[in-house]
Amino acid sequence: MSLRSRITALVAATPVVVASAHCDLPCGVYDPAQAKIDAQSVKACMEKYAASSDPDFKTRALIIKEERCEEVKHHLWVLWTDYFKPEHLTAYPNLHDLFWKASKSAGEAKKTNDVAVADRLLAEIDAIADIFWATKK
Repeated sequence: MSLRSRITALVAATPVVVASAHCDLPCGVYDPAQAKIDAQSVKACMEKYAASSDPDFKTRALIIKEERCEEVKHHLWVLWTDYFKPEHLTAYPNLHDLFWKASKSAGEAKKTNDVAVADRLLAEIDAIADIFWATKK
């Protein structure tokens, strides 16, 4: 019997085990606070940028702000795609729209130093957090 035949026979004889889980890891690993902390950093970078006259400092503030915007999007998308389930969308039909708006606000914050954009992003994250914590009960 060839090696390929033996491997094929071994794989065919191996029992199939189906596993399912509510989330990727035990519950408790998801938290919108991660997105909020990064969004607060975005706002702080905008404020520090506006208060400085040092061009090197301003450049660093922009770089950090853009990195934090990407982190906000990452944390939001993990919640959106990994934590929230169809039953959550049934209970909260505006959930997709909230994530869409927050993701767009994080992208907009990369292109501006308007603190109002950061405030809007924080409010959107708070709305998502309210739903998140309601589903954790």
